[in-house]
Amino acid sequence: MSFKILAINPGSTSTKVAIFNDKECVFKKNIKHQVEDLARFEKVSDQMTFRKDVIVNELKNENIDLSELDIVMGRGGLLRPITSGVYEVNDAMIRDLVNSPLGDHASNLGGLIANDIAKSLNIKAYIADPVVVDEMDELARFSGHPLFPRYSIFHALNQKIISRQHAANMGKKYEDLNLICIHLGGGISVSAHKKGRVVDTNNALNGDGPFTPERSGSLPAGPLMDACFSGKYTKKDIDKMLKGEGGFVAYLGTNDALKVEQEVKAGNKEWELVYRAMAYQIAKEVGALAVAVFKMDLDGILVTGGMAYDKQFCSILQDYFAKVAPFYVYPGEDEMMALALNGLMVLNGETEPKIYL
Repeated sequence: MSFKILAINPGSTSTKVAIFNDKECVFKKNIKHQVEDLARFEKVSDQMTFRKDVIVNELKNENIDLSELDIVMGRGGLLRPITSGVYEVNDAMIRDLVNSPLGDHASNLGGLIANDIAKSLNIKAYIADPVVVDEMDELARFSGHPLFPRYSIFHALNQKIISRQHAANMGKKYEDLNLICIHLGGGISVSAHKKGRVVDTNNALNGDGPFTPERSGSLPAGPLMDACFSGKYTKKDIDKMLKGEGGFVAYLGTNDALKVEQEVKAGNKEWELVYRAMAYQIAKEVGALAVAVFKMDLDGILVTGGMAYDKQFCSILQDYFAKVAPFYVYPGEDEMMALALNGLMVLNGETEPKIYL
């Protein structure tokens, strides 16, 4: 018996939707939204009905019979910290997606839209591995001051599915392996997967770990403090420095990693220095986890995400890790497939959905 799954992944100005028959994607579209259509909503969560109607109309126009769906999977949002897994959308989750404890973000719409569509079809809606998955060891939460604990915010959906697929490729279980997974995208997360749990990771959103195409990563605290109180910058300005206008944007004026790759290949030495500096910072992050978490007992280092298509950059990273652990590259970040695979595990009884409280 095959199952039909609808996957929904909202972005800031678009919504990705896909239909799967088991693992086969039979329809996929990135629906673009007009800025003026979204601007009339005060909060992102207020866009739910508008975006849902657009999705439903798009599917009907493609002659997709919604009554044949078995499950609806939505991208998880900025909920309270939770352990990895698949969660049924319930009233508590809806409350926190509408009034998120971590902020108003397009990803919060995933569970809301999925739930609304599922209710109309008398089926269930779920989310899987949102960015707030938190399985960190207590030691990893320390920063140096109790006012500033370290938080787990990383590319959980992609990292978890890639790590499980890698384990299957090796003929082993994810829960039996020690892995470091590096997600290379607009944000970069470097995470320690210890026997099935991400026990340490950088906060890939706003101020931890290596710099990225658009985020500053960890910054020297003293100069950052001076900038905050210099009178030159507002809180909003500093926030943009941390995410959106840091990294490649700050050094090179672009967040386009492909453009940077092309400039490096063309022999631009200034750009190559920044490019290599990012690899250097990633390597430092991996080295810290390899020693502190695993004591060098590692089964593999995995690289995934959009920038993993850059063979030269991956080669630089591989040189750093030659004596650390085997190195594997899984380019791309197919979050729609990841959502579908998680939904399929529920439908096949391979995983028990969790309850969000």
